[in-house]
Amino acid sequence: MLPIERLALFGTILSAFGEIHPFCDQWAQGSTTARCKRLYGSHQVYRDGVRVGEESDDRTGAPTTTASARGRRAAAVHVATYTAIQTGAAIALTRAFGYRVPASALTAGAVINGATHMVIDRGAAFLWLADKASKRGYVDHCHAVRLDENGTPVAEENGPGTAWIELDAALHRIVGVAAAAVTTWLATRQRQN
Repeated sequence: MLPIERLALFGTILSAFGEIHPFCDQWAQGSTTARCKRLYGSHQVYRDGVRVGEESDDRTGAPTTTASARGRRAAAVHVATYTAIQTGAAIALTRAFGYRVPASALTAGAVINGATHMVIDRGAAFLWLADKASKRGYVDHCHAVRLDENGTPVAEENGPGTAWIELDAALHRIVGVAAAAVTTWLATRQRQN
């Protein structure tokens, strides 16, 4: 019975980790968070990521921080939301089917997903990996064209419809498979004998 239990649990956890991922990235993540999570640099920015000195309105007294600090904070907020939703979905799905995943197993899966999501979404490690996997040309070539507020076409490197988003999603999903496998193994290992 253990192999069937493991397969069923793996499928359920994988659906929570893999199939919930697009919802977390596209619906649960705020626009400002998505825009700011890849900010880097020591220059000052406002909460919305606009560089100090480039604002088009009066922001006297508005708080600022370095771009890197804003990027880390935005990514952390996204990862916290993402992790809470995925973990909640995993708990709800497994309990709906009459199974209780031990907290330690679920935590391990959540940590794998959350930590890697933070690293991938900040962008630097993603680009490093794209270079190592000979995918940088794909990232550099496959952009989306958007119209700015004046109607001028602008190339966007990492928004919807770009190679960046496709490779990003593929990385998150393969990590979800690994996280589901680890969670399943930890949840069922004591019944192995």
